[in-house]
Amino acid sequence: MRPTPRGCSVTAEAGTPPIARERLAKPLFVATIVTGSFLLFLTQPMIGRMALPRIGGAPAVWNSAMLVYQALLLGGYAYAHWVSRLRPRLQAGLHIALFAVAALWLPIGLRAMTPPTDFSPVLWVPWFLASSIGPLFFVISSQAPLMQRWFALESSRGEPYALYAASNLGSFAGLISYPLLVEPMLTLEQQSALWTGGFALLVLLVVGCALTIPARSVEAAPVEASPPPSRKRVLHWVVLAAVPSGLMLSTTTHLTTDIVAMPLLWALPLGLYLLSFVIAFANGRGAATFITQVAPLIILIAGGLAFAAGSNRPLTAATLGLSLLFVVAVTLHSEMYRLRPQPDRLTGFYLVMSVGGMLGGAFCAIAAPVIFDWAYEHPLLILGAALLIPQRSYLRKIERVWEHPAWGPRLALFLPAVAILLSLAGDRRFFPEVPPPVSAAAGIVIALMALFSIGRRAVFAACLAALMMSYGGWSTLRYSFQDVRTRSYFGIYTIGTNLSGTARMLTHGTTVHGLQNILPGMEEEPTSYYTRGSGVGRVMSSAELLYGPGASIGVVGLGTGTLACYSRPGQSWTFFEIDPEMVKIATDPRRFSFISRCTPNARITLGDARLRLAAQPPQSFDILAIDAFSSDAVPMHLLTNEALDVYARALKPDGILMMHISNRYLDLEPVLAEGARRGGWHAAALDHSQSDKYLNDHPSHWIAMTRQRQTMEDMISVSGQPKAWKKLRTQPGFAGWSDDHASILPLLEELSFK
Repeated sequence: MRPTPRGCSVTAEAGTPPIARERLAKPLFVATIVTGSFLLFLTQPMIGRMALPRIGGAPAVWNSAMLVYQALLLGGYAYAHWVSRLRPRLQAGLHIALFAVAALWLPIGLRAMTPPTDFSPVLWVPWFLASSIGPLFFVISSQAPLMQRWFALESSRGEPYALYAASNLGSFAGLISYPLLVEPMLTLEQQSALWTGGFALLVLLVVGCALTIPARSVEAAPVEASPPPSRKRVLHWVVLAAVPSGLMLSTTTHLTTDIVAMPLLWALPLGLYLLSFVIAFANGRGAATFITQVAPLIILIAGGLAFAAGSNRPLTAATLGLSLLFVVAVTLHSEMYRLRPQPDRLTGFYLVMSVGGMLGGAFCAIAAPVIFDWAYEHPLLILGAALLIPQRSYLRKIERVWEHPAWGPRLALFLPAVAILLSLAGDRRFFPEVPPPVSAAAGIVIALMALFSIGRRAVFAACLAALMMSYGGWSTLRYSFQDVRTRSYFGIYTIGTNLSGTARMLTHGTTVHGLQNILPGMEEEPTSYYTRGSGVGRVMSSAELLYGPGASIGVVGLGTGTLACYSRPGQSWTFFEIDPEMVKIATDPRRFSFISRCTPNARITLGDARLRLAAQPPQSFDILAIDAFSSDAVPMHLLTNEALDVYARALKPDGILMMHISNRYLDLEPVLAEGARRGGWHAAALDHSQSDKYLNDHPSHWIAMTRQRQTMEDMISVSGQPKAWKKLRTQPGFAGWSDDHASILPLLEELSFK
C-alpha cells in the first residue's frame, strides 16, 4: 500500500487535519459504501422474486434483469463521473437532492403493470423493471465511486481503490443474504420495509461523508493533474471488464439450463463475480497473484469442457463452471487494477469498467439469443479470456523453445493445425467410428499441446478451442447446420432421436420435454411423463367416465403436445404456452404430429399461463393439467397459494387439477400438500416408475387435486389402479409458498447430485 494516493488532485496544506474527524472518516466511508452496495444487490433477487408472478422465472428473465441492473449501474457511474467535476459542496448538495427525488419511489416495489398478450419479453421485461426501480437503483449505484472520490480529497487517507473491494464485499453480502436469510424469514412486504429503512440509513451516512470533506476542498474546483489514458488503454479496460461480465451471464445460462436447472443457483455466478472484485482490488496482492498464475491451468481444465454435457455429473460440472468464472474474473479484474489510473481519474475508470460490463451483458442477454441457436457465447467468452489473461510458461526450458528463432514460428502454426485435426477424432458423437481409446488419446494430446503453449496467448487459445471441439464441439456445431435446434428467449430446444432409435425427442437444456414414437402404428401413443400409467394418463383416460363426452380440458405447457392424444370426439381442449417457438415445434407435423393427428382444432393461447388463466371465464375446465417447466425447474409462481386460487377459479366445482412436479433435485410435494390444506383441496400423489422402455415410458410424479371429496374418490376408483395413489407428504414447520413468501431452502434436504 502506498503512503499517499498517486496523483491526487488536491494537495494537502500545511498542518494536520482535524484528528477526530479523520479518525472517523475511513470507517464512515467504508460503512457508507458497504451499506449502499448491500442494498444494491439485495434489490436484484428481491425484485426478481416480486416479479415472478408477472414475468416468470426462466434463466433469460434473470439475464434480462441483470442487463437492466448493468444499464442503471452504467448510468449511475456516468452521473458520478460528471458530478465529480463540480465543486465538492455542489456535489454533496446535488447528490443528497437526488436521494430525495429517488425517495418518491419508496417503498420499493413494482409498478402495477401486466404484460400485454402480444408482448416481447426481450423489451417488456427491461422496461417493466427499469420503470419500477430505476431511480432508486440509479442513485445508489452512483454513490460508491462518488464516495471514493470524496475520500481521496484528503491525501492522508490512503489508497481509495481499496474501498472498491469493500463495495463488492457489501454487494456479495447483500446478494447471498437474500436466499439464506431475507427470503426465508421475511414476507415481500417486510422485505420492502427493511430495504426502505436501509435507504434512510444510507442517506444519513452519505450526509456524514459530505461533512468530512476538508474545508479547504469544499469550494475548490477539482483538477485532473494526471495525463488522460490513451484510447488503446481505455479500450483495453472495456474488454477486460466485458469478458467477465459476459461470462457471468453465460455461466448462469449454462449452469441452469445444461447442468442443474435450479433457480437458487442463479445467484452463484453473480456472487462469485462480485467476490472477484474483493480479491482483485484488495491491498494485499497475494491471493490475486496466485489465482492469476494458475488461471491458464483452470481455463484449460474447465474451459476445455465447455461443450461437454454436464447433466450426468452435475456437481462436478457445476463446480468446474463456477471455478472457471471465478478465476477468470479475478484474473482480468486484477489486470484492470494493475492498469488503474491515478485517483483523480477514478470515476472515469469506473465508468469505463461499467461500459465494459454493460457490453458483456448486452452480448449475452440480447445479441447471443438472436445470433446463435445454442449457447455459443459461453465458449467464445472463455476463448476471449484465454487471449486476455496474463500468462507465462511454467518451465524455462519450454520458454526457450518458443524463443528459438526457427522453432518458435513453426510451432505457432503447427500446434493449432494438429490440434484441430485431432479434435475431430476426439468427438465420438461426431465420429462414432473412432474407437474410444483413440478418442481419449486425442483429447489428452490436445491438452498437452495447450499446456505446452501457455505463455503464447494466440496458440494457447487455438489449442483450447480444439480441446473444446474434441469434447462435443463438433457434434454441437453439426446440430446447428441440421436445422434441428432452435433458441428463443425462454430456452434452447433440440430435436433428435433417442438412443434406441424408436422415438423423436425434444430436449430443453438437459431435460426431455417430449417423445413421439416413430414406429408404424405407435405415433399417437402417449410417451415419456404422460403414458397411460402416469398420473395424468390415468385421469385423462377417465375424462369421459368422470365428465361425460363433452369434457373441457386445459393444459398449461404445450411441449410436444403429447397429452393431445388423450382427446376424444366432443371434448374441448385448450393449451396455454408462453413460448411461440414451442408452438411452432408442436404444430409442425414434420417434427411432432400429436397436435395435427389428435387435436387439430385445439385452441392454443400464448402468454404466461397464470395470467391467461386468470383472464378465462370462471369454471371453464373439468380437468386442468399444469405441466410448465423451464428445463427441469417448475416455475415457482405456478406453485404458490395464489396460483392455486387461480386454478380453482378456472375449474368447475367438481373439476380436477393435475400438477406435474417431477424434479431431479427438489421434492415439491410438501409445497402442494400445504397449499391443498390451506385452500381446502383434496389431494393425492401418483409416483410412476418406468414400466416399458419400448413405449418410451419415463418416471413421473403427478399430484391430483380437487375441491370435492366425492370427485377424488371417483377419480381414484376409475383410474385402474387405486392403490397407486398416495397421500401427500408433509414437512413439519413448512408453511408452503405464497406470492409474498416462498423459499426453496426448506426443501433442499431432498437435493441430490447423483
